[in-house]
Amino acid sequence: MGEPSRRVSVTHPRTRAARPGRRDAAVRDVHEQTPLGEVYVKALMRTQLRLALLVCAAVCVPLAALPLLIGRSTMPHEARVWGIGLPWLILGLPVYALLVTAGACYVRRAERHERDFVEHVHRS
Repeated sequence: MGEPSRRVSVTHPRTRAARPGRRDAAVRDVHEQTPLGEVYVKALMRTQLRLALLVCAAVCVPLAALPLLIGRSTMPHEARVWGIGLPWLILGLPVYALLVTAGACYVRRAERHERDFVEHVHRS
């Protein structure tokens, strides 16, 4: 009888399969701060900065418009709900809801970007 057939693994280069010879090379590039590692880190920093500016704009635009809208409104400034002035309720509740929501969205997206970065570095 002849030799048993040799098994060969065929994968596409863009799959998550480990490539021989380059195992952990990208991780080493990042840790040793080689030029390629710097490119990876700068890309992550650029992505995080873009996200921060987007969230900042999404928070600052409504916050800047809120006093203008309240100042132009025709509601009486002495109106009270549960003993609290109505303008304070309008300023307080939506502002804190906006800040908490924006913060939670920012953290979730930033962590996703970091996970994608780590996955990309380990794949490379």
